[in-house]
Amino acid sequence: MTIMTVQALRRRAAAALVAGVVAAIAWLAAGVCTAQPPQPLQPVTVAKGLAHPWGLAFLPNFERSGRMLVTERPGQLRIVTTRGELGPPIGGVPEVDARGQGGLLDVALDPKFVDNGFVYLSYSEAGEGGNGTAVARGRLESTGVQGRLSEVQVIFRQRPKVRSTAHFGSRLVFGRDGQLFITLGDRFSRRDDAQKLDNHLGKVVRIEADGKVPADNPFAGPTPTTPGALPEIWSYGHRNVQGAALDPATGALWTHEHGPQGGDEVNLDEAGRNYGWPVVTFGAEYGSGSKIGEGTAKPGVEAPLAVWVPSIAPSGMAFLTSDRYPGWKGSLFVGSLKDEMLLRLVFDGRKLVTQERLLKAELGRIRDVRQGPDGWLYVLTDADDGRIVRLQLRSGGS
Repeated sequence: MTIMTVQALRRRAAAALVAGVVAAIAWLAAGVCTAQPPQPLQPVTVAKGLAHPWGLAFLPNFERSGRMLVTERPGQLRIVTTRGELGPPIGGVPEVDARGQGGLLDVALDPKFVDNGFVYLSYSEAGEGGNGTAVARGRLESTGVQGRLSEVQVIFRQRPKVRSTAHFGSRLVFGRDGQLFITLGDRFSRRDDAQKLDNHLGKVVRIEADGKVPADNPFAGPTPTTPGALPEIWSYGHRNVQGAALDPATGALWTHEHGPQGGDEVNLDEAGRNYGWPVVTFGAEYGSGSKIGEGTAKPGVEAPLAVWVPSIAPSGMAFLTSDRYPGWKGSLFVGSLKDEMLLRLVFDGRKLVTQERLLKAELGRIRDVRQGPDGWLYVLTDADDGRIVRLQLRSGGS
């Protein structure tokens, strides 16, 4: 398993009709370091017994209380502590359609949580025509590991609802301006709609904290440049985005998404841009391996910053801003479901220069990765008996 720059993948595709040695030379020309040093991480289980945990948010005063909010895909939201305490399911959580890849998905705190107590949840919601991703918010009232949500309100619903149990997205990220990004899948059976702007399938949307449309969205405003486009849309041409994080240096949104058979991508997600799916992709049809779309590049389509072929099934993503791990500050971390590992990526601007494969087959399927307020990385394992694991150093950590 390797991750290559887009340029290397194009060279590889061009060499596919000649001898295998030529393709190998093209791959080596990419110049991406894949050195595997001794594993520096020491996984420490801080909580276990969770049913397919999906999203994680750290509550205020975390370093003193150790309290976190964790979603479980079957539909429970819990307060969990680093001492291993699992609270009962929090009341007030919306009913979820927990089938297939659906259920209770991501969780995020309002940037002004200390003042307003708002918690945001993404989940699969049943309704007329099938189901779709929705986002609700409510005020958290809690003591210890007990809690409930009040004033719960749905602030976003993906349109249209589709009869599918796949490709819901969905990560929640607040921008520096307080606007909320929501990543949305193409629902698998409606992939062509990812290129159409009259729906939310295969999109990243951006809304205000109360669900209103920001006036500076690329397809909003009194005289939109694209009539018929839904004003919530931030970017389009996505397949199934399950990782999103803000660049700590610039505040820009980075995402990664699942390709089909190959073609998982890392993207710098910018306003109004088209990210290609399913017209432009490095992936192939399941089973047959036949071509999808028109190729791997096209004018007007943003090129990914990195692509995985074969797929690793990425999930969860976080930039490291702490000094806990010597030499790693600024790295981008991506979890892998299929290959059961954590990837550390280093970019120089838009160019991928380094990757490391960490914890291969040590923890199982990694669903999410977050940096805690204490500077350590925390991961969620996707299992019936899922865990929250803190990644410390085998030596030299504090």
